Amino acid sequence: MPHSSFSGSLTTPTVDVAIDTGNAFFNHTIDGFLKIGAVAATRAAAEDAYDAAKRGSISRHNLEHSLKKMCKEGAYWGTVAAVYVGMEYAVEGARGTRDWKNATIGGALTGAITGALISAAGHNNKDKVVVDAITGAAIATAAEFLNYLT
Repeated sequence: MPHSSFSGSLTTPTVDVAIDTGNAFFNHTIDGFLKIGAVAATRAAAEDAYDAAKRGSISRHNLEHSLKKMCKEGAYWGTVAAVYVGMEYAVEGARGTRDWKNATIGGALTGAITGALISAAGHNNKDKVVVDAITGAAIATAAEFLNYLT
């Protein structure tokens, strides 16, 4: 009976930016801001490039709008990532151990902080803060479990 197999590997690209502020906490938060901010800006650029290709033209106004959107998305998601990384690092320092619980607590704190800021800016109710905290904890915990699988 014929037998065949397939073998391969998939590796993720790594982006290492060395920023040394002399403080490990700040190093981690800045690194998170830059990496996730760059991903968000790239996503915004790809989305606008697709829209321009679909329209078949691009104008100066569209280009300026795209650049503003890239900066806004990069800053927003970079800030959320920096807060999360900082919270997880602080929880790890406080607990004295590195495990999935740090991601859960850090995600919940990040969700509560960003949820409170967004709710305050948008005049939303307090339930939104709780939902954002739960969502942040769930996403962070899931991401941490996925890291342990690989």
